[in-house]
Amino acid sequence: MEVDDAPTTPVGSPSADAVSARPAFLESVRSAATVGVGSLPHRDAGAAAEFTVETFDVLTLPSLPRRSPAEAPVAQALVGAPGVTLGQYGTVAIDLARLDPAAQVRTELWRDAFGGFRACLEVASERGHVGPVKWQFVGPISVGLTLVRAGASSDVAFPMAVRLVRSHLTSLVGAIADTLPGSPQLVVLDEPFLDDLMTHDFPIAPDEAIDLLSSAMAAVEAHATVGVHTCGDVDLATLIASGPKVLSLPARPSLVDFAGYVDRFLRDDGWIVWGAVPTEGPIGSTAGRTTRALQGLWRDLAERGCDPARLRRQSLLSPQCGLGGHSASVAERVCSTVTAVSRTVQAT
Repeated sequence: MEVDDAPTTPVGSPSADAVSARPAFLESVRSAATVGVGSLPHRDAGAAAEFTVETFDVLTLPSLPRRSPAEAPVAQALVGAPGVTLGQYGTVAIDLARLDPAAQVRTELWRDAFGGFRACLEVASERGHVGPVKWQFVGPISVGLTLVRAGASSDVAFPMAVRLVRSHLTSLVGAIADTLPGSPQLVVLDEPFLDDLMTHDFPIAPDEAIDLLSSAMAAVEAHATVGVHTCGDVDLATLIASGPKVLSLPARPSLVDFAGYVDRFLRDDGWIVWGAVPTEGPIGSTAGRTTRALQGLWRDLAERGCDPARLRRQSLLSPQCGLGGHSASVAERVCSTVTAVSRTVQAT
């Protein structure tokens, strides 16, 4: 697998024949199937792997920031970056003088940053998994903003961020293809800081942000379906303009204001991962209440012109955001609710 502007040391690269023979991710999933979102709270990687393999309809490779701070999203992306040192407790030390956007990046799966990813991949392989796989990685906008906040200039931080993300994506796609060669992949770029994009002091313009996301996606879009996730309220037009095939968003009423963009995205055969079950504030939504809220959102979108059949058909269901900040018992409850909502939607 080649990436012209991002030299890397990939764990494995799927051959062209293997890629062409593998079914596309969106053709291999059922409407309203369940997927995970990023992090889980488990401290034991084996337990996390068993949980995700048994819980979601689509195998979702998690990160485990409670097991190791090195599994925090930005820390994962900074692994192997020149001038960056990861401390014992997840702290990131940056030597600004050594930052080099042109330097080679190494993705070393044996490192602590990929413990959850590695353990789940091993369990799936042992079980002979052949179905689709979904995984998540932090996007270049959030990585670049982290470097800017650490003191790097924008013209160094963002080129370096996109190079890091492209290199890691390439290697991780190859690792999954080598281990689970029959599994089509969905990789979702997580942009937790994207909701600040329209503020006056954001260090790059929206057009530049679109280019960064598009460049990161281009590294692997020939080998995987690519999506974008954000937990915040963002400008949906900007997000769609970057070119994802999948949007992963909290199912909030504010999306009704973007009904035209949602409809166009669906008509272009995009899919939406609806974050149906809240992961912030009091965690206690029942399956019935959550189902009614999701169906009410779809009804409101349909009233604004969205195709109601596409809203259901081109959908996956998930928690709103990652569960790494909760207890294992809360994670189980949230995921159980997601499954119950999924089964109700699929039956109607």
